Amino acid sequence: MATSAFADRLVSAMDAADSLICVGLDPQPARTLPEEILRFNTRVIEACADLVCAFKPQSAFYEVAGDVGWQALRDTIATVRRLAPDAMVILDAKRNDIGNTAEAYASSAFDWFDADAVTINPYLGGDAVAPFLQRPERGAFALCRTSNPGASDLQSLPMADGEPLYLGVAERAREWGESHHRNLGLVVGATWPKELADVRARCPEMPILLPGIGAQGGDLEASVGAGVDARGRGLLVSASRSVIYAGMPDQIRAAAAELRDAANAANPKSAAS
Repeated sequence: MATSAFADRLVSAMDAADSLICVGLDPQPARTLPEEILRFNTRVIEACADLVCAFKPQSAFYEVAGDVGWQALRDTIATVRRLAPDAMVILDAKRNDIGNTAEAYASSAFDWFDADAVTINPYLGGDAVAPFLQRPERGAFALCRTSNPGASDLQSLPMADGEPLYLGVAERAREWGESHHRNLGLVVGATWPKELADVRARCPEMPILLPGIGAQGGDLEASVGAGVDARGRGLLVSASRSVIYAGMPDQIRAAAAELRDAANAANPKSAAS
């Protein structure tokens, strides 16, 4: 494990693959049997190891498979380390709780599963976020403006100053990250490019995990333009089903390459654009 800061490691992963793409390793229970998860994931990782900056296993699709699934999750992360050593691993688990429970969640993600980062719920506040930010080489991504249609039910509620709650979350998360190792990022859906631009304006240096591309119909071009930082980095464009179920390995690779090239073309700071 490298000892450089999390943000530096993330930029290095993007530079190594010339890519903003994060592939979600989300084996759907109706399409992939529990005993086939590791083999399925290995095929995906092999196909696009050099085309992406990160892989993001969604914990729910492993938990639902019981003991076999939990072991497959751990083995999948080890497979990323072996086949794609430059790529980051983001455990999409949306964990959090108070005090020592948050500490246990952080230890599970970083020590047992060996993830580089984990998605978390910021609703419990700074003391519950802090356990995930104690290690400078690891990080977390806090839910901010999620991609689902019902996100506005709470995230758009006006605060006392009239601004939406998600902007308050973004600003508070920036403060939490700055008080630790600048290793806290945000989750903002590609289904909300205008809101993404607002979040980026408030948090110019924070990494942003961008779900919602592909099956969820997010706007890739608008989101990349709104979400990259001043260096043309800082944005992880996540897609899962549209890549991992594209077909045979060559088709998986083609889907990942097409997405990488499209993101680079949409990047206003990219030499390829």
